[in-house]
Amino acid sequence: MALHSSHLVLVFGLLGNAISFFVYLAPLPTFYRIFKKKSTEGFQSIPYSVALFSAMLTLYYGTLKADGFMLITINSVGCVIEALYLIIYMIYANKSSRIYTLKILVLFNTIAYLLIVVLTTFLSHGSQRVNVVGWICAVFSVSVFAAPLSIMRLVIRTKSVEYMPFSLSFFLTLCATSWLGYGLAVEDYYIATPNVFGFGFGIAQMILYLIYKKKKNEILPETKSQELASEPCQMCKDDDNSNQTEEEAERSVANMDKAAAESSELKICVTA
Repeated sequence: MALHSSHLVLVFGLLGNAISFFVYLAPLPTFYRIFKKKSTEGFQSIPYSVALFSAMLTLYYGTLKADGFMLITINSVGCVIEALYLIIYMIYANKSSRIYTLKILVLFNTIAYLLIVVLTTFLSHGSQRVNVVGWICAVFSVSVFAAPLSIMRLVIRTKSVEYMPFSLSFFLTLCATSWLGYGLAVEDYYIATPNVFGFGFGIAQMILYLIYKKKKNEILPETKSQELASEPCQMCKDDDNSNQTEEEAERSVANMDKAAAESSELKICVTA
């Protein structure tokens, strides 16, 4: 049964907008690091391209609805913020990453988006168009909400919550709760349904955090750790191999760091 009430719509809408705005600002430390080092350091542009596409798609959906003001406001802001992230990324990325990002923006954020707009405009009308675009938004949102699965798997495998901060999981859960409430209040299940998944994944992450927060474990592949433990003498005898192993371990940690950061950033892609 829908929680239809103008007061609830206003409360959940404003709360969702406010929380989503701060969630959009979550990657700022990453881009400060990029700006400071004048390099993207292997970080990928895909999370920001996906976030921009999600904001564009939901913004389009909001313009089709008579009561879509709350969706229009936050997703307009989201489009601007994600576009700025991508501009900064393009400035400091190397040539190959810049070309790859440009291809994504052209094929995904431009052609695919325009194709959706054109097809839904000419092949559907009125409430049918709203329903079609709503389904597209819902399916895309659910697929994006699956992003936390990779970081949850890393936490379980390493028994460490180093790369899954509780604060981010908490605010993303709060964000999903707000938009779930908003979707129910306006009887828009295209908004409410994906956020059921977002709420569930958020709760699961916080439970994992409580389970593993006191457990310490190096963020290394299990097989690598076993090899290092079982062959101490060989490492002592061969300094070159030792240095090489340490470098590989450092690269492994760095790669996991970037993968975890990108997975966390993917979680912010859907704010409504």
